Amino acid sequence: MEEIAKQITLTVSHAVEILSAVIIGIAILAVLYNYIMMLYRPGIKISKERIRIQFGSSVAVALELLLGADVLATAVAPSWNDIGQLAAIATIRTVLNYFLEKELKHMKSAG
Repeated sequence: MEEIAKQITLTVSHAVEILSAVIIGIAILAVLYNYIMMLYRPGIKISKERIRIQFGSSVAVALELLLGADVLATAVAPSWNDIGQLAAIATIRTVLNYFLEKELKHMKSAG
């Protein structure tokens, strides 16, 4: 039974990682599209800050999803090594997300 639970959580974890990659991929395409529109269609008012805010928001969502995927991956019978790696990854992603959110709030309030 434990093996089945582990397989399910790993499968869900991988699906969430793929979803995160798709979100970032779509965000990159949106940045490229908006940037091209900004350069070659001066009538369309898209600021660089707005493009950065949209991309940063997508990255923040992807980071949160990746953190959830990491938690799922170590949820069933983790070793101490797995827990240590999760703690390090969670700390790094949480700090990145904190500063990203802080920057996004600053940009939104300034713009």
